[in-house]
Amino acid sequence: MAPHRHDAPLPRRMIALWRSPRLQALALGAIAACGFQPLGLWPLTLAGLALLLELLRRTTGARGAFALGWFFGVGHFTLGNNWIATAFTYQANMPAWLGGIAVFLLALYLALYPALACALARNLCSRTVGRTGALAFAALALTFASCWIVTEWLRAWAFSGFAWNPIGVALLGPFDTRGLALLAPWIGTYGLGGVAVLLAAVPGLFVRLGAGRSAFGRALWALPPIAGFAALGALMLLPDRWAPREQGTIRYTLIQPDIRQEYIDDPRQFENNFVKMAMLSLPEVPGRKRVVFWPESGLGDYLRDGYPDYYYRMYTYAGDPALARQRIGRVIGPYALLLTGAVDLVMQDGEDVAARNNVTAFDGYGDLLASYSKAHLVPYGEYLPMRGLLTPLGLSRLVPGSLDFWPGPGPRTIDFGSYGKAGIQICYEIIFSGQVVDPLNRPDYIFNPSNDGWFGLWGPPQHLAQARLRALEEGLPILRSTTTGISAVIDADGIVRKFVPRHTAGRLDGFIPPPHKPTAFARLGNALPLALAGVLLLLALSAVALDRRRG
Repeated sequence: MAPHRHDAPLPRRMIALWRSPRLQALALGAIAACGFQPLGLWPLTLAGLALLLELLRRTTGARGAFALGWFFGVGHFTLGNNWIATAFTYQANMPAWLGGIAVFLLALYLALYPALACALARNLCSRTVGRTGALAFAALALTFASCWIVTEWLRAWAFSGFAWNPIGVALLGPFDTRGLALLAPWIGTYGLGGVAVLLAAVPGLFVRLGAGRSAFGRALWALPPIAGFAALGALMLLPDRWAPREQGTIRYTLIQPDIRQEYIDDPRQFENNFVKMAMLSLPEVPGRKRVVFWPESGLGDYLRDGYPDYYYRMYTYAGDPALARQRIGRVIGPYALLLTGAVDLVMQDGEDVAARNNVTAFDGYGDLLASYSKAHLVPYGEYLPMRGLLTPLGLSRLVPGSLDFWPGPGPRTIDFGSYGKAGIQICYEIIFSGQVVDPLNRPDYIFNPSNDGWFGLWGPPQHLAQARLRALEEGLPILRSTTTGISAVIDADGIVRKFVPRHTAGRLDGFIPPPHKPTAFARLGNALPLALAGVLLLLALSAVALDRRRG
């Protein structure tokens, strides 16, 4: 009598377990996440998508396809977002071990989007179920690419949006090359995600087209995709020599003070932090005009008047915001403009009711010129959703303080005359494709101050990669000043001109790269990738009809 399944030897049971398509999809999701920084193993992203497509082809119903995509998403987002767990080590209100659980719980939600893409693709291609030809496979691949574009775009704004690491980021090359992301000015980041799916489908399509040929014929048939992927590898790895390296006319100084996260919110360290930033900002040539960029969170002082006295006594230089402003002016010199991250309070009836994460502009005399308030706030970082429900359960924000931050109105351009027109996106805001520039008032450059000190090892390089895509899409240079790295000057082609590595105090000087003319994406935004999704779907329907006719 054959042994009962549960009595089988452990290796055999493990092999049987691995044969489960859902567990395979879970592993493939993690493999696909290896294409993101800091690993940058983009062939693994394409391999993960290619094998997911093969699993999807064998699935007969939308429900099974949804489960397949959901398991893929859980593996993908758990590995790709592992940096979130590090944030829990820098607060005392919740145990650090909760960070790993938070990453997994977030992945359970984010996995709904690839699950939806898989379910929609399988449902739309229901007429090709059981058909093994090249046309049926092409129809599924085109449909899946279309659905992937739409669901990634949906993820960027549903429930306030979490747009971190769309799959197209894996197609961006190293610092000195654009890779296949050179398509971003025409199809946007979500369009690049569709391109990634199509590239992943190429091997499977050629295998089906070569079916029935002799061994020699199959070898010849394999040459075009092999040559194509070799060219893609060269495009992804070789320096982008043909992109012009123009020099602008606005002089800048950008600093990275290397203020570690454990010292950011410690009042005993505020003066030391200021001295670090001040020493990195002193003018090399007195009287030279320049824009000085300081990071988010580095400045502890409250700089506006009208707050409760105890805030000034605890946090502000000599207890006087006027003195704090004046010494900033003395540091940068009379011919400089300073843009720095700062926290402002929201006052009602003499009481502080909220805060705003701002960038504030100062002139060389310490006078306040303008400010910008962050619009895309980080849930659980800068505010606690459903506070009345979650606070009694022991949950709190990861950022110290009892006040929630309030959002600003959105992208804004500030005209500083001879210092240029500055667009500002604070930290997390830069990841939202198509939402970083005021379309009615295009800036000359985007300033992206950030505090990446609590993003772990994977977060900072992923953040920088997404900023590079915004530069490519909009045709605008981006200047990133961060507390601990990676700070960088990115030109309008997405090339990193200069940078300061993580956990290094440093300063960058030069001229802000010039902007390009508005790109197609700058004019039309995410209408372009959504239009691409529509075109792919029409091609897929044509392939389905042709396959049915041939059948």
